[in-house]
Amino acid sequence: MDDKHDEYKRTVFVTVGTTSFDSLVKTVDSKQVKEALSAKGYTHLVIQMGRGSYIPKKSSGEDGSLVVDYFTFSSSIADYLRSASLVISHAGSGSIFETLRLAKPLIVVVNEDLMDNHQSELAEELAERKHLFCARPQTLCEVTKSLNLDTIVPYEPGDANPVAKLINKHLGFPVD
Repeated sequence: MDDKHDEYKRTVFVTVGTTSFDSLVKTVDSKQVKEALSAKGYTHLVIQMGRGSYIPKKSSGEDGSLVVDYFTFSSSIADYLRSASLVISHAGSGSIFETLRLAKPLIVVVNEDLMDNHQSELAEELAERKHLFCARPQTLCEVTKSLNLDTIVPYEPGDANPVAKLINKHLGFPVD
């Protein structure tokens, strides 16, 4: 690819973390979701599929569709997150907060197959505060079609210093 084309490269990065979340990978690989992403101006789709068994379809984008690539694991997804124009993630708190700290637009897809899914509570609360969008595999296409990034409220991490000082004081450590 030439440098001029890279100026217009808008990548969607999908991550499932270290788990298996085939329903997310299968959904994002569907014709409907890929068309919805293209319609929003995205040009590339990179899928980190974890331990899943579903293999997405690679595409070079020659027919005007999204360029699609995938991999299972990487020692660090930080570079993928930094270069992404949009992140679609499982509901793991590490993935969510790493993406929010980078101020990247984020759609969190809740895995309803997990028992006692506390992750959905985090995703839904952050969506309610307009820091991200929340979906299920079956609603991802609709969420993508209605995606309005102008409604996102930037996430401001809290200051942990007062809590750390209080704990240090309680434990008898220096407070400075």
